Order: sequence, then C-alpha cells, then structure tokens
Amino acid sequence: MKNVLQWLTVFLIGFTSFAQEGAKIEFKAETINYGTVVKGEDSGIRYFEFTNTGDAPLLITNVRSSCGCTVPSYPKTPIAPGKSDRIEVKYNMAKGPISKTITVETNAVNKSKGIVPLRIKGNVIVKEIKK
Repeated sequence: MKNVLQWLTVFLIGFTSFAQEGAKIEFKAETINYGTVVKGEDSGIRYFEFTNTGDAPLLITNVRSSCGCTVPSYPKTPIAPGKSDRIEVKYNMAKGPISKTITVETNAVNKSKGIVPLRIKGNVIVKEIKK
C-alpha cells in the first residue's frame, strides 16, 4: 500500500509539472496619464506595453475603446511565451479632461474571462495665441 501511495504521489507531481497553464498577459502599466498636454503640440499617441508570461501563445482577439475619440491598434498575430508587444492608443486631443477605457479581449488565463480594462487620463488644453 505504501508503494502505491508513493507511485501515485510521483505520478501526480510529474503530471502537474508538465501541465500547461496557458497564456498570461502582464502590462507594464494598465493606466497611462497624459498629464496636461497642449492640443496641436502632442500627437495623442501612447503605448500599453505587455508581456506574455504564460507558457502558451497569447492571442489578442479584440481591442475597443469607450468612444470614437480613442483609436486602438493591436498585434493580430500570436505573441509567443516570454515575448513582449504593445497596443497603440491614439486620442483625438479634444480640449478638456481625458478619461477613457480601452477593453482588451484575450485568451489570457490570468484575467477574468481574458478581459483587461486599460485606462487613459489627463487634460488637453489649447494654447492661446497672443495678438
């Protein structure tokens, strides 16, 4: 009986060590603060950098913003384990406060339903022209 338990323990440890966990996504930052920026002097482009920290290819299936004033671009090919990439976000630099959400849909097992909410914030001002 003792021998059977030992073999069962070895089998379970071996089985779990070879089990694949899946893709995992880790962002360098999930919020980007533009700070106070001047319209016409800033492109409005920022990047959310991320790494696949899992052991399976990471797929980003969709990225959408909370409004049409923010346009995201994302990698369409799988990101291999250990590799990094980025999501580009372009804000239209409308005058006033910035508070937008970008929703990232993935196959990452470390995020609830594979969904990651990213945020941008800040304030856009218009420089007055002196006459």
